[in-house]
Amino acid sequence: MTEVRSAMTRSDLFDQRIRERRAEVTGRRLDVLVAGCGFPSGLTLDRAQARVVGVDEDLPAVRASMPGRKEFDSWALGDLRTVPVPPRSFDVACISFLLERVRHPELVLDRLLAGLRPGGLALLRMRDRSSAYGMCDRLTPSLVRRLLWRSLVPKGTVGPLPTVYGPAITREGIHAFCLARGLMVTDEILESSGPAAARSLGRAACSAVEAASGGRFPASHDEISMVIRKPENHFARLV
Repeated sequence: MTEVRSAMTRSDLFDQRIRERRAEVTGRRLDVLVAGCGFPSGLTLDRAQARVVGVDEDLPAVRASMPGRKEFDSWALGDLRTVPVPPRSFDVACISFLLERVRHPELVLDRLLAGLRPGGLALLRMRDRSSAYGMCDRLTPSLVRRLLWRSLVPKGTVGPLPTVYGPAITREGIHAFCLARGLMVTDEILESSGPAAARSLGRAACSAVEAASGGRFPASHDEISMVIRKPENHFARLV
């Protein structure tokens, strides 16, 4: 059953699920796919026990950040509908703040999840299109975003990156995606991070959007984190 958890932090939850997955694949290294190299995964990985491969869109800001990245054994940039992701090759896919900035996110997510072995986990983080921050982020002109970027985000953050926010980039949209494909959302956390939580300007803008929308776009959270499990049996359908 899906549960919105608040007692455990997102990083603790992801680390715990990785430890559990590692225990399931004893005798070999854990194969990890990081999709969304523009944002640090935040995962605690023993590099002697894990092989980490990074993929992302080929954007100038992302490409400029890649040289010297020590957390990857290899990486590739390009159209995520065609960039190499060998099927059934990874135990864990970490997808961080990627889906909200790509077109055709369902196709991209399908391709990334096809890279998971049976029983594999997708650790998903994304901004919520239906949150006040999501509304601000997708409606702010790109020139304004570039001007405000350095004052709103921590130093060293890659960007600003595109803001697409397809209709499926919501809690309900991802649940519907998983249900249609026989995937199980085992854990879920809603929280605030980034400009919506750390900067007064971001908080004020989100509060104004929530008030103006009559609560339709809440300022209570901007980030959704989910753990999605691929069934062991390819023909199983989890509901």
